[in-house]
Amino acid sequence: MIYAIKDVAKILGLSIYTIRFYDKEGLLPFVLRNKSGNRVFTESDLSQFRTICCLKNTGMQIKDIKKYIDLCMEGASTIDLRKKLFLEHQEVIINQIKALNENLNLIRSKIEKYESPNAVEIINEQRRKVHDEKLENNLL
Repeated sequence: MIYAIKDVAKILGLSIYTIRFYDKEGLLPFVLRNKSGNRVFTESDLSQFRTICCLKNTGMQIKDIKKYIDLCMEGASTIDLRKKLFLEHQEVIINQIKALNENLNLIRSKIEKYESPNAVEIINEQRRKVHDEKLENNLL
């Protein structure tokens, strides 16, 4: 099946502007143009584009995505380099997940505190501690 840019935008949840930007940045060398000069996308193009979106959504910079795409365009001889790039990015994602989990745990502890039957007392005690600490350090 062949898709126009507006179809790809809808399928991937991107703006047409973003697709054109990615193309200008060299991320879509695999996308061809029809006789009218319009970009046409195949199923395999969509698959590769989904990988680009995944990498972008997980924080990979455009220049590094381009490096990956360039390696793909070179063929099977670059498999080891692509694997290395993905292993490095995987570590970045794992660290992001760890940081998000730490933040999530803090948020859950706050929710637990606010749902406590004695939430008012807990908050008032915390406020007293903050006030006392500032007094002790001559900040008030």
